[in-house]
Amino acid sequence: MRGWLSKFIHRKRRRFCASLVRTYREISDASVDELWQKVVDLTDVSWHPLLKSTNVPYGLVPKPGLIYQAVTRFSPFPIRIFVERVNPRELLSVRVLAIPGVEERITYQVESTVCGTCLSYSVTLKGWLSPLIWSFSRPYADRVARSLVESVENAAVQAVSSKKKSLNDSCFDF
Repeated sequence: MRGWLSKFIHRKRRRFCASLVRTYREISDASVDELWQKVVDLTDVSWHPLLKSTNVPYGLVPKPGLIYQAVTRFSPFPIRIFVERVNPRELLSVRVLAIPGVEERITYQVESTVCGTCLSYSVTLKGWLSPLIWSFSRPYADRVARSLVESVENAAVQAVSSKKKSLNDSCFDF
């Protein structure tokens, strides 16, 4: 009995650390360049289910070491986002610095495949609060990749339809 109690107390002193890793993939008809432009446009997060706005100046290209603030749809308090790694037209990796006890890394990867363009969105949560944070953010994280692809595809469809309309209007001008 005494040995069991000492093991239990020893376990209680250890620091609990959980890690969650999820990857979501979407295939798109859009080109690699179109998807990449949407990923690196840090000023336009209208497609993102979690983020509401950022403080990034228009036209700023993300580079490693850039720290910017974003406001979520749930809270008016800004969170800081640190750009860790950028491989042009390929990979963007950021670290979200929201609250102590949670480390969140997000990676967007764009690659061309035979079926179309593949967008990979990976979320890694570490820390003792990660299970709690994941329970709140999972439904939204499930939609990030799909929302990004839909946003790019809808923009392409609107551009084509407006171009057709302008061609039709100019053909019938007398």
